[in-house]
Amino acid sequence: MPTDLPNLLTLSRIFAIPLLVLCVAIREPWADFAACVVFSVAGITDYFDGKIARDRKIVSDFGRMLDPIADKLLVGAALMLLAGFDRLPHWSLLPAIVILLREILVSGLREYLAGLNVGLPVTSLAKWKTGFQMGALGTLLAGETGARVIGLDFLPVELIGEIMLWTAAALTLVTGWDYWLAGLHHAARESPEPPTGRP
Repeated sequence: MPTDLPNLLTLSRIFAIPLLVLCVAIREPWADFAACVVFSVAGITDYFDGKIARDRKIVSDFGRMLDPIADKLLVGAALMLLAGFDRLPHWSLLPAIVILLREILVSGLREYLAGLNVGLPVTSLAKWKTGFQMGALGTLLAGETGARVIGLDFLPVELIGEIMLWTAAALTLVTGWDYWLAGLHHAARESPEPPTGRP
């Protein structure tokens, strides 16, 4: 049911997006820190909704449908906010593009494979990618100004976020390629055999 706790946690990631947009748009140090908190809390729900659903055995079709959508909306919103408000340092727009394109690719593959009743399992490397990606985006949303709010202005926050984003992009390329090969494998198996003989 949509009102089960795991589904409510999933929905909370979508509802967090307007608040995240507002925090970034304010462009004040406390709002930058708040944006980091909002994004981080929303990201953590991705772990707990799945864990609770498995532990309580309340996995639903609604949850399976909504979970990847909520993830991609949250990540896409964060990337666009960072790019739109010129919060991506140096060449970090490049890994941001890689990450966004990979999300679109995997979404398309999942939709295609769903029509074949084939699931696309999440690999351990993909989980590492998600960890670096969420950490990078949260760090970049805070930035130097947000870090200053809690007395961490001595840390090279933007550099840390940039390194994590490039790491996430590298893992994104690897996992995206793996998913692409899996999609091609299933597509080849489902392709109709060429006609043999003459009519």
